[in-house]
Formats: sequence, structure tokens, C-alpha cells
Amino acid sequence: MLIRAVVFDMDGLLLDSERIAYACGREACEALGLPWREETALAMIGRNARDNAALLLGLFGESRHVAAHSEEFARRYEAIIAEGRIPLKPGVHELLDQLDARGLPRAVATSTSHARAVFKLERCGLAARMHAVIGGDQVAQGKPAPDIFLAAAARLGVAPAQCLALEDSNAGARAALAAGMAVRIVPDLLPPDQDVLTAGARALTSLFDVIEELE
Repeated sequence: MLIRAVVFDMDGLLLDSERIAYACGREACEALGLPWREETALAMIGRNARDNAALLLGLFGESRHVAAHSEEFARRYEAIIAEGRIPLKPGVHELLDQLDARGLPRAVATSTSHARAVFKLERCGLAARMHAVIGGDQVAQGKPAPDIFLAAAARLGVAPAQCLALEDSNAGARAALAAGMAVRIVPDLLPPDQDVLTAGARALTSLFDVIEELE
């Protein structure tokens, strides 16, 4: 198929940030005396703030606890971002160099809010290498709905069917598939679910595999 643009997820795909966010979430619970369950944390991967707040409400039981956790998490996490302590995943710059050489535009489609996503990309030195950034707060429905990938394709001016979507999460892969994109999933904290693979997503081991496919 003809690929005319690439749409990236951010956390867990470009940035090795999911483990950091997991630790910040657990530490925030410990500081506030709130319960912490691994299954809830893993269910939050790839989803936007609205959906994650609903998951936390089910865990904490009261909205005031969700608000307190959000504030404590943000304080810890954004300090790490500001200090430039979030590493890149292997192969990020090499893949972007390949896209530059081929003249392929690219966008980030992340469940993170737009402001925080831009902040993270700037601190990690990637903002200038992207042609668009779509945050989870800029679409009506978060992943696994296709909204954010459709918005990214529209921003780049490329039909979804001519976009390659790169994801690490099952929610994100389902969203990209629903948008009609070719999907490659590079797993991070969770393996790809069988329905994602059956629907056409191809699992790779790293971003270097994407470079090989493009070549």
C-alpha cells in the first residue's frame, strides 16, 4: 500500500514514559492513602483523561479523591517532564530521519492533553520534528474510538487509508484500525490482544523494525 504519512502515538511508543506514569500514579495513591490496583493502572494505558477519571472513580468511590489524585499525579509527573528525565524509545530519531529522507509528514495522536503533550515533546526534543500534535482533549471520543486518528489525518491532509499508524497500546491500535489506517504495534507494558492482530495490526519488536519495513 502507498504510505503518504505516519501517525504516532506518544507515551510508550516514542517516549519511554508509561513506567514513569505508573510509578507516579502509585506514589500519588500512597501519599493520599488511596487504594492502588495494577489492573486499573493497566486499563488506563492509551486512554484519555476523561476515561481514566471514570476508571479511578470506580476505584476510589468519590470524585474528590479522583481530583486529589489527579493533582498529586500531575505535580510528580510534570516535575519529571520539566527535568527532562523521560527517555526516548530506541529508534525514534533514526525513524524520523527516515521519514525526513522520504519527505513523509507525520503527526502525534496522543490521549494526553494537547498542552501536556507539546510540553513533553519539547522537553524530549521531538516537537520540532512533528508536523501536528493532536491531544486527547481535542476530540469528542478517546481511543479506542477513531476520532483522534481521523483528526490527525485531516490535519496532515492525507486520507486515513494512506496513513501508517504506530501504536503501543491495544486501545490505540483499535482506534487506528477503526480509522482505516495500516497499523503497526510495538508493545510496551502490555502484549497485543488477539482481536487487534486478527483485525490486521502487525506486531513489531521495536521502531527499528518500522524502518526496515519502510526500506
